[in-house]
Amino acid sequence: MKSLFRHLKEKREAKLTARYNRLDDTPLEDTGKTGKKSHFTTKEAIRRFRTHALVEEKAHRDVVRVGLSDSVWTDLYHHALTASWPSFVYWSVISYFLINLFFALLYLVAPGQVTGDSQHTLLSLFFFSVQTLSTVGYGGMVPVGPYANVIVTFEVLIGMMINALATGVVFARFARPRARIMFSNKAVISNENGIPALCIRIANMRLSVILSVDVEVSLSRLVLSENGHLVRQFDQLLLVQSHVPVLRFAFVMAHVIGPESPLHGKSMAELEKEEAEIVVTVTGTDEALGQTVFARTAYRFDHVHHDHRFVDIVLSRPDGKIAVDYTRFHDIEQH
Repeated sequence: MKSLFRHLKEKREAKLTARYNRLDDTPLEDTGKTGKKSHFTTKEAIRRFRTHALVEEKAHRDVVRVGLSDSVWTDLYHHALTASWPSFVYWSVISYFLINLFFALLYLVAPGQVTGDSQHTLLSLFFFSVQTLSTVGYGGMVPVGPYANVIVTFEVLIGMMINALATGVVFARFARPRARIMFSNKAVISNENGIPALCIRIANMRLSVILSVDVEVSLSRLVLSENGHLVRQFDQLLLVQSHVPVLRFAFVMAHVIGPESPLHGKSMAELEKEEAEIVVTVTGTDEALGQTVFARTAYRFDHVHHDHRFVDIVLSRPDGKIAVDYTRFHDIEQH
């Protein structure tokens, strides 16, 4: 099974490495599908770098890490937690099948040491292994010889460890704290009272409140360093209120675009040239869980609307209750 994992990993890395090119301002060779060599410059490098922009919700596994070992066996718990549910279930079923098949083959070496009503086949011994591994023991097949009892002893021990580990991993996947925070699908630049401000709306989607919420907004740009290499530069966008004691419903974060703002004097053409993004991270404590939760998102500037503002979604009802209309959470209006 270890060789199977290694083969799949090498196959995946070979495909990714074939597309790998270092990003700098010098012309690089790219063989492509035709096998002929071609060159691309900084402009092409920026276009390829855009594939891994922070705004894209992609997994880290599509990035080729040269010189860094990432074996499943050396960090199995982390891979089990971060794998998608279909992948987790798939490999769990495959592993369970292979383990029982392995023990069934061991029993097949001396089938006479396992009693039963009929002649033992690989299939019947496989199901006997399933019963032994899970410590069910229906009694239809029983080990009687020393060889079979030794195998059963080791299988029961391995089965207890596997059941305990599998239960812990499944529980950890379900119990992992997640922030049910909704981000507006667009950002706006409001210009009320002649003061331009970048605004982004967030909302708590749970009934329980989130305490001590800290919000950080940064401007991410792809720039050329002094030595001519492409680097990601992060400039913090200071908020009017970056700390919210209690997030119950919705909250609008605002960054004033003043003389000290990294956005001051920037045109859309300059921001698009630098592949600029607005990166938002939110951290807080869930009151019901008592655990730290976090969320993040990012916006390209083609999702930023000028001279707009978010519509009100918190309204008072005639019966005195407060109504929060989440159906209009993403709606904006002009000044």
